[in-house]
Amino acid sequence: MPRFAANLTMLFNEVPFLDRFEHAAKAGFKAVEFLFPYAFEAGEIRQRLDDNGLELVLHNLPAGDWDAGERGIACHPDRVAEFRDGVGKAIGYAKVLGVGQLNCLAGKAPAGVDDAALRKTLVDNLRYAAGELKKAGLRLLIEPINTFDIPGFYLTRTEQAIAILDEVGADNAFVQYDIYHAQRMEGELAATMQKNLARIGHIQLADNPGRNEPGSGEINYAFVFAHIDRIGYKGWIGCEYKPAAGTEAGLGWRSRLAA
Repeated sequence: MPRFAANLTMLFNEVPFLDRFEHAAKAGFKAVEFLFPYAFEAGEIRQRLDDNGLELVLHNLPAGDWDAGERGIACHPDRVAEFRDGVGKAIGYAKVLGVGQLNCLAGKAPAGVDDAALRKTLVDNLRYAAGELKKAGLRLLIEPINTFDIPGFYLTRTEQAIAILDEVGADNAFVQYDIYHAQRMEGELAATMQKNLARIGHIQLADNPGRNEPGSGEINYAFVFAHIDRIGYKGWIGCEYKPAAGTEAGLGWRSRLAA
C-alpha cells in the first residue's frame, strides 16, 4: 500500500505553517514535506515534527526570490555563487530536520542565454550539489515541471532529467517524479515509472485538470497506486495538490483509491 506524505505548502494552508504539522498528524499522515523551511528556525520545525510523531521526507534547496516569481536558479549562469551558498544552507537545515533528500528546482530559463550555457550551468551546479549532499549522507533530486503552470521552466520531461543526471554522474542524484506535471507534459505515467523506477527517488501527486486531489480529474489513481505497488516503489508519495474544498473534506480519496 502506498505511503502518503502531506505537502504542508499545499495542504492545511488555511492555518499558520507551524500549526499544519499537528493537523497533518490528526488527519492520519505519518510524514510531511514542504517547499522551503528557511523562514523559520530549524529547531522550531524539528520540534513540531517531534511533537507530532512525523517524519520529514523532502524540502527544496533555496530557489531565488519565490515571491517575485523565481522558481529556482540552478540553470542561471550569473547566480552560481548564490546557488552554492544555498546548498550549504539547505544542508544545515537538513541535518537538524532529519530529512534524507533535497529537491533542486532548475528554474526558468533566463532570457538571452543559449541552451548550451543553461545546460552546462545546471549540470555543474548539480554536480556540486550532489557532491556536497553526499558528504552529508543526503540524496539530491531534480524535478521536471510542466510549462503550462510555469512557462519557461527549463527542466520539463523525465527523459531530459535522466539525460542531465547521466551527465552529472552522481550516484546520489535522482528524479523527483511528479505525476501531475508528467501527465501534463508527457503522459505515459505507468510505463515511464516502470521504465525509470531505479532513477526515481521520490513521487508526488495531484490530479489533472485543476491540480486537485486524486479522483477529481482524468488520472486513474486507483490503477496508478496499484501499479506503483506492483513495480516495487518503496518511497513516500508527496500529496502536493490544491484541496478543492478544504483538506479534511477531500481526504476520502486515500481509502477510496489506495486501499
